[in-house]
Amino acid sequence: MSLKHFTAVFIIFILICGRPAEKYPQTEITNGLIRARLYLPDSKEGFYRGSRFDWAGVIPHLEYQGHTYFGQWYTQEHDPTFHDHIAGPVEEFTPVGYDEANVGDTFLKIGVGILVKPEEEKYFFGTRYKNVNSGTWKTKRKSDQVEFTQKLVDTNYAYEYKKTVQLTKGKPELVLSHALKNTGSQVIETNVYDHNFFVMDQQPVSNDFEISFPFTLASETPSVQPLGKLQDNKILFERELINNEHLYYKSLTGFSNSVSDYNIKIENHKTGAAVKITSDHPLAKLVFWSAPKTVCPEPYIHLTIKPGKTVTWKINYQFYILPDLK
Repeated sequence: MSLKHFTAVFIIFILICGRPAEKYPQTEITNGLIRARLYLPDSKEGFYRGSRFDWAGVIPHLEYQGHTYFGQWYTQEHDPTFHDHIAGPVEEFTPVGYDEANVGDTFLKIGVGILVKPEEEKYFFGTRYKNVNSGTWKTKRKSDQVEFTQKLVDTNYAYEYKKTVQLTKGKPELVLSHALKNTGSQVIETNVYDHNFFVMDQQPVSNDFEISFPFTLASETPSVQPLGKLQDNKILFERELINNEHLYYKSLTGFSNSVSDYNIKIENHKTGAAVKITSDHPLAKLVFWSAPKTVCPEPYIHLTIKPGKTVTWKINYQFYILPDLK
């Protein structure tokens, strides 16, 4: 085979077998200050089809004043069904009905669907659970926002879940607005947290980063590795993370039941990129995890939705640049 023919065959092979990220269903929004790209839920063609995270609101790119805040943090080739091959301020709901289900029965993950319980000792977020009912997804798009709606009806549970990703007019702010209506006959009780996969200016995670809270931090268990420390109200890194190193605090304490304690700042003191995260709900739990390319404070809130009732909540992201690094 000539080099010319080989090259042509190779290109065809790549086009058939490869799937560039740009080909997944997606859209862009902007308010003139921020520009963001979002992947759209799709049970067959979506960028993310795993059984862990909410399929709505996956943001692989967000840019403000030349700084970027999200991106691919994992090094493996993308797998749409792998539990954490995802990007952006994505959320996970804890499973509903898992403990009561027998092997082969089903349980609920909001934002994902009805999943089958396999034979295992306990629920594990990394398991690729079989999805037998992902409901129906619809999206409404405007220039500065996308509204996602998932409707699901099943034997034990039913709900309507709306999530709007919106850029605030005239402000460097992203708002995640949620409304979850229980349309079934069973109470839905769950925790939901935002994993916040920040990839800021593609910088490696190191002591250039500082994460702060409005309360003094304590940890129920020490970090898995001595890569960082708690200093008053801050999480600090001792050095750059490399290879498979992770700084992990399973349960951070010190917060009250006041909404004002849900106030997290992440600052990169090398590039100046920074963000403040707030909510209209109090913290129920606080976890922190990071890898060589991503910083992830994981704030939880608790939800109880009785049949026929609706709960709402918001998460606000205010982006800014450190004054001395503008």
